[in-house]
Amino acid sequence: MEDEGNIKETILGIMEKAKTVYLATIDENGFPQTRAMENLRNKELYPDMESLFLDHKDDFMSIFSTNTSSPKVGQIKSNPKVAVYYCTPNEWRGVMFGGEIEINDDPELKKALWTEGSEKYYPQGYDDPDHTVLCFKPTIVKGWNQEETFYFEIKDTN
Repeated sequence: MEDEGNIKETILGIMEKAKTVYLATIDENGFPQTRAMENLRNKELYPDMESLFLDHKDDFMSIFSTNTSSPKVGQIKSNPKVAVYYCTPNEWRGVMFGGEIEINDDPELKKALWTEGSEKYYPQGYDDPDHTVLCFKPTIVKGWNQEETFYFEIKDTN
């Protein structure tokens, strides 16, 4: 088994390379609902977002931008427990995070997430009432790195 430092480096590598990230919420009937989301931690696709994650190498925070009117926001308000999955299948690597996600109303964060093309989702701009930001700091980590698997818990550092 890899040592903790190598595992964290592997996880960050997966998060920074994965083209897409998958977010699973729980619907009103108790069933998981999984959808693809933009991976804002991908350095190639979103180089301007890298600074948002500089202080989050140990807690593996993810940030998502979504429509307030989307079913996932209502599901999160009812049950904030989610799973987030990143993978680089061509390398045989993946990591699933579990924990509770939070809705973040910080206008500065919304502005920092604004990119060219965002207006097609939020026509009124970064402060569009239909623009919601979700912040996720996992409490459990499960993954695979080629033939090895790993699991650990992240303690709350607040």
